[in-house]
Amino acid sequence: MESVFSDEQKVELLADLVKFKSVNDGEEQVANYISQLFKKHNISTQVMPVAKNRVNLIAEVGSGKPVIGISGHMDVVDPGDLSRWDTDPFVLTEKEGKLFGRGATDMKSGLAAFIIALIDIKEFNLLKSGTIRLMATVGEEIGEQGSQTFFEQNTMDDVDALVIGEPSGYNLVYAHKGSMDIKLTSQGKAAHSSMPDLGYNAIDPLLNILSAANKQFGSTGKKSQLLGNLSFNTTVFNGGNQVNSIPEEAVAEINVRTIPEFNNHEVTKIMQELVDDENKKGAKVDMDVYMSLNSVQHSKDNKLINSAKSIGEKYFKNDIPKMVSPGVTDASNLLKNKDVEFPFIVFGPGEPNVCHQPNEYVEKQMYLDFIDIYKQLLTEY
Repeated sequence: MESVFSDEQKVELLADLVKFKSVNDGEEQVANYISQLFKKHNISTQVMPVAKNRVNLIAEVGSGKPVIGISGHMDVVDPGDLSRWDTDPFVLTEKEGKLFGRGATDMKSGLAAFIIALIDIKEFNLLKSGTIRLMATVGEEIGEQGSQTFFEQNTMDDVDALVIGEPSGYNLVYAHKGSMDIKLTSQGKAAHSSMPDLGYNAIDPLLNILSAANKQFGSTGKKSQLLGNLSFNTTVFNGGNQVNSIPEEAVAEINVRTIPEFNNHEVTKIMQELVDDENKKGAKVDMDVYMSLNSVQHSKDNKLINSAKSIGEKYFKNDIPKMVSPGVTDASNLLKNKDVEFPFIVFGPGEPNVCHQPNEYVEKQMYLDFIDIYKQLLTEY
């Protein structure tokens, strides 16, 4: 398909996005770059402050109904140990048909593909009716603050369908589990371990709570035919500072992956009851649910997903399966108050199994293909 950009320029645009070190912060630079690019092509753009150095971005092409929303996040995870990278993670590097860099897959290639698709749609007047609304978010990797802000600002109220450009490879995702992060902080009283009666061990009530929670969440009998079982995992535990001292503080952090049959509200209720039971026995445990994202489960048979399948298969030359994902996306917030028939897909360049890894990459041809796929999908919907 014809484009304002050559293939080399499409890769350069992705390289520009990767260059910004938007590691769980600093998305403002990314948003300003996108905004300036859109303004050159007379695309309506709005940058919306969320926190210091953190802004969401909205851009629109077209007018009226239907409104199709497209969304991608501007932040990336930390590159980690740089010695495990073969190249500079913030310099997009091409090798053997692959583009390496932090965010190359998760998910600056999806974001770049959306940007180029919108510009081409605008410049070649490909959209004959309706509106395409890009919602670029902050903080997806930690807490999904940006998508929550869009929800609170009613940005999704008039949207009729949603495409998330997270990496899906040659798959179409229409459902995923929810995610919760819970922090338990236990206060005790320090004492010498030879005289424990003079203190209070802050670790003990946490062990009781976690043991009871593991037992309770593992034996509910509730299961999603589509998404499987709820998973409950204590992933961080810290307590005490010396082997012969009674700990005066202990902290546990838990990640829960939820399903519609066992939702976030139910998990919170059970955990609070377990904490309250320990506190009645003399413990001082505080619970903080600092992230709570709902599961998403929508129809796998609608115009959006079927169109994406048909268009994608022309490029990939193979069947594109409709499937579910264990990961969480901004859809958890963006789809609040939408019913199960609301058209929604996760469909974007990159393989999910290289996300957050050293030497993260996206296949160059897959990235280029998705630009054309988006142009067709968004104008034909």
